[in-house]
Parts: sequence; C-alpha cells; structure tokens
Amino acid sequence: MGASIKQILSTVSLSIFFAVGVKGQTMNNTYLDSLLQAHPDLFGDVLAHPQKNEVQILYTRIDRDQHNTPHFTSFAYRLDPTWYFYPASTVKLPTAIFALEKINELNIKGLTKETSLRIDSAYEKQTKVLTDPTAADGLPSIEHYIKKVLLTSDNDGHNRLFEFVGRAEINRKLKQHGTQHSRIVNRLAIGDKGIWAKHTNPITFYNGKKNIYSQPAQYDANDYPMPWLQNTVQGIGYTDANDNLIHEPWSFEGLNVYALADQQLILKKLLFPEAFPIKQRFNLKKEDYAFLYKYMSRSPQETDFPKYNPEEFWPTYSKFVYFGRDKGIDGFTTIRSFNKYGDSYGYNIDNAYIVDFEKGIEFMVAVVIQSNDDGIYNDGIYGYETVTYPFLKNLGQILYQEEQNRVKKHKPNLEKFKF
Repeated sequence: MGASIKQILSTVSLSIFFAVGVKGQTMNNTYLDSLLQAHPDLFGDVLAHPQKNEVQILYTRIDRDQHNTPHFTSFAYRLDPTWYFYPASTVKLPTAIFALEKINELNIKGLTKETSLRIDSAYEKQTKVLTDPTAADGLPSIEHYIKKVLLTSDNDGHNRLFEFVGRAEINRKLKQHGTQHSRIVNRLAIGDKGIWAKHTNPITFYNGKKNIYSQPAQYDANDYPMPWLQNTVQGIGYTDANDNLIHEPWSFEGLNVYALADQQLILKKLLFPEAFPIKQRFNLKKEDYAFLYKYMSRSPQETDFPKYNPEEFWPTYSKFVYFGRDKGIDGFTTIRSFNKYGDSYGYNIDNAYIVDFEKGIEFMVAVVIQSNDDGIYNDGIYGYETVTYPFLKNLGQILYQEEQNRVKKHKPNLEKFKF
C-alpha cells in the first residue's frame, strides 16, 4: 500500500524544516545528543526512551558583534514540527504580545494597556467581567491581565486577552510573524472547543463614565486544519468531568498547536527586535518591550498587585529551565529567566532566554518533555516531580556550563534586560 497523503505531507514538511532550520538558519542536530549522552547520571533514564517522554529541544547560542547585535547558532534534539505536543500555557506569550500590538494599531486617544475595561457575554458559556480585586484600582485592564499571565500563567488573564485580540486576528498575526506550524484556537482550562471557541465576547474600554472603545462580539469561521500532525490521539484512557475513567484514547485534535521552533522565533523577535528587518518586528513601543521584559523575568513576590501567597506561588514557580521550579531557591541572584512555560497533561514546556548579568552569559532554549507512565489523561497523575522538572533543571544547568566555558569575542551589553 502506498503512503497516505498525511504521511507524505509529514515527510515533506519535516525534510524542508531540517534542511533550512529556523528562518533559513541551518541547525546542528548532533551536538545536543552528544551532550546529553555525556551525562547519563542526569539524562540516562529519559534518553533510554526519548520517544516515550517525547523530548524535543532547540538550543540557541548568541554571539554579539562589535555593535552588540546578536547572531544566532541553533542546535536541535529530536525537533519535529509534525509531532504533536500539547503547548499548554506557552501560547499565552504571543497572545499577550498581540494584545499590545492591537492597542497600538487601534491608535485611539485614551486607549492604552492601562485603560479599564468590562467584558460582556453574547454567546453560550461566555462569562462577564466587571471588576478585578487583584488590581490596584479593582478594575481589569490589558496591562493587569498580561502581568498575571507572565507572573503566574493566569488562565483567565490569557482567556480575556484571547477575547480582546480575537481568534482570527491571533492566527493571522502568527502567520504574519513567521510561525509555520502553529495555531491558537482555544481558551484554556474551561473546556473551550468547537463552536464555543469560535465566538469571543464583546468588550468595552472606558474612563469613568466615558466609553473610549467598544468592540462587538466576534466570530471566527476558520478551523486552521493541520493534516500533517501526528500524535494528536494519545494514551489508553482519560477521566471525564465527573472523574469517571473512560477507556478510550485522549484526543488533542482541534486544539492549540505551538511548535518549539515557532515558540523560540516569537521569543527571539520579542527580545532581539534589532536582529530582524523593521517590517518583521512587532508593532510595539519601547515601553511595551520594557513592560514585557520586566514581568517575564520577575518572580511572583516582586510585585504588590497582584499580591501572591508565597506558599502557592514561590519565586521560581514559573521557571522550569535551569531552576526546575525548585521551591528551595529563595530568589534570583544574577541569573534570570525571560520565559513562558507550559504545564498540562503530563507535558512540561519552557521557552526561555537565560541570562547571567554578572558573567555576561546568555542563551535561548525551547524544550518539551512529557511523563505519563499510565497513559491516562486528565487524572492529574504525572511524573513532574520525578522526571520532567529535574530534566529541565539539569538541561538548563548543563547548557549554562557549556556557555560559561565558551569563549566569546564580544561580551554582551545586557542593560536593557535589567530591572
């Protein structure tokens, strides 16, 4: 029997991807494998069955020229844009960026990220928002939603940004900014699928009694099919909303897709706009970039609004690579992670830029690993503490050591990332 269309598309897509790498950049596909194999005490268990743990890694070195302009060299391990993993909260970063872009593009007097807003409902399952008790003034805003998303990966914050930008606009922007294997089509943690995901709420921005901008409810008729995707149906069972065990595979079909190379591309464009032609950069102001950098790299304790309980949200709560979400780390010293992580269905993902301001070390790494030994989904029983967190911590620290030993012609000026 001949190969199916889906298999052919998958093979062609993967061949092209590895031939040209990320944005035309050829990638080394052997270095990381050798590095991991050289540390069997740290990575041996996962390397013994990488397919089971679905490991993919994209590590990028950064070398500065005499003008401090970054130049990138990437290294891949099992990187495959056709092999599906659930991206979880990593999709929140582009949604936040696009929300700021939309405000700038609307260019309406009095409309800023700080402007108060209210959200109405216009379709089944939609919910209203009038207040936000975690904000200093008790009112919701785009700024406050983004802060919550970046500090603790707040799901409701992302969903409200999703509703403001609109599903069609989010996916148009993903393509505009160069992603090749991604779509963002669902809100998170509310069972948002099918027709409900296609409808977004009406939103009004206001100042006191004055309405500044009203956005009607939106509908996105597109489905964004990706016929090349593999691994969208997984496992041997799942628990339903009533905690009943269903003896059928779990399906991720029709949900968000955010490939690792696309994740790192978006982060790279955000952190290093000077490395891209002006037409390819985000439509962000200098203060937008500074705002995003600040809250991407902060701990939950480094802000008063929202005020977070340190027992629930410890300093490295949102930091997987290098820190491993370690509760034993009291706080950051000279090392910071500018990142967006994902954490769901046994998958841990981190899309990070690691910086040591004192030693002038900087590198990027996007990584996914899964641990779900029993093949049951939605039961909350995953190997985060024993498998995925240690792997991500050790990976980040081994890469840090590699960077520490690497000779650079020009020491980077990292002042724009300091807060």
